[in-house]
Amino acid sequence: MSKLNVIQNSSLPAWLEENLVKHFNVYPLWSDTAPEKFLAEHGSEYQAVVSRAAVGVSESLINKLPNLKVISSFGVGYDKVAIEVAKSKGIQVGYTPDVLNDCVADTAFGLLIDIARQMSASDRYARAGNWTSNPYPMTTKVSGKKLGILGLGRIGQVIAKRASGFEMEIRYHNRKKNPDLPYQFESSLIELAKWCDFLVVASAGGAETNNLVSEEVLNSLGPKGYLINIARGTVVDEQALIEALQNKKIAGAGLDVYKDEPNIPEALLALDNTVLLPHVASATNETRQAMAELVFENLMNYTKTGRVKVGVPGTV
Repeated sequence: MSKLNVIQNSSLPAWLEENLVKHFNVYPLWSDTAPEKFLAEHGSEYQAVVSRAAVGVSESLINKLPNLKVISSFGVGYDKVAIEVAKSKGIQVGYTPDVLNDCVADTAFGLLIDIARQMSASDRYARAGNWTSNPYPMTTKVSGKKLGILGLGRIGQVIAKRASGFEMEIRYHNRKKNPDLPYQFESSLIELAKWCDFLVVASAGGAETNNLVSEEVLNSLGPKGYLINIARGTVVDEQALIEALQNKKIAGAGLDVYKDEPNIPEALLALDNTVLLPHVASATNETRQAMAELVFENLMNYTKTGRVKVGVPGTV
């Protein structure tokens, strides 16, 4: 294949940007002040798009690139990529699963321990000098508790492995049961929430899971239950979550993702029974480098073989 002409649809890690420029003809559409004009004049010249999962590749952009053949996305989620449109046009979509499993699972468990044992809150307590007046209040034990996982895919399974080291009992809810997994399947998310002490959200985003963790699910989790979300902000009904936290309908929440990132609702920021991270689950030097390399390899593999190295199911 001839050298690909690539649309860069978002900012990317420096290593990745440097290597893309070395091997492809790259146009940084994301920084263009008049992108629509550029696409109208030159859209037909481009065969590839590279983007972050948080930005995605819209149906509108795909339609303005009539010769688009391949998309390489920096991230494991692809809910912001118009997958069905890509499928209908025979466009391959590469992404970066597996290489971030460990770090995202580590973050999930870090949030779980933090919100239960109140490490961030007690750190603030100590720094404020309050320990000299009173000991910090009692917190909640983690070891031996019941862990419910919504979405026992690649990342969810690594979270379950982490939990086994804490001797936690594990159950999960998916669209369907996975007979290869040793954990008990709950066909109802409501029942899983009623059963568990900690509910970890590790499912995919998108229309199918929008507001899946509803007011009813949160009420079922109950005043001693904790919610952890390292998946997508869209999976949780954020307003229902805020009200549940404000009214102590659940004990607390550890969140890395939100509906309108990077904007975190003021109501969440004001609550003491939350631990709030700025979407950093995969943000380690090692993992982001591995993700960057896979984005690059997906494009390089496509130029050599006509197929991305790791593609979204149904697009390769």
